Amino acid sequence: MASVIHYTIATEAEKSSDFRRVLWTGKNTQLVIMTIPPGGEIGEEVHEDIDQILTFVSGTGEARISGSTKKVAQGDLVVVPAGTKHNFVNTGENPLILYTVYGPPEHADGAVHRTKEEADEAEESGKDEPPTS
Repeated sequence: MASVIHYTIATEAEKSSDFRRVLWTGKNTQLVIMTIPPGGEIGEEVHEDIDQILTFVSGTGEARISGSTKKVAQGDLVVVPAGTKHNFVNTGENPLILYTVYGPPEHADGAVHRTKEEADEAEESGKDEPPTS
């Protein structure tokens, strides 16, 4: 029997200054924490076969989903169904901190990317691929 995996997720997310840090990867889902610096963004993208749920821990920003924009802040949750164009932008003066669940996994197990540029490079070079089994 597997042991219990437990996080005080808001605290865990706020402890990390990394742009993206994979906390846990399972067969069907993945838990990732993100910190978007002031003026930064995740970057417009579409996950063709992956659903994503984002929960905002602190900061303020905008969710840009399929041409619509909605303000987001602490306590907000946004669902991005597979195949949906989306971006999240920090519009505040402090980091926009969130955790997200991908189903199925989107990133390499244990991946840590300090900056968006580092994350983009890992994706472009094929070093940020999810596990295949």
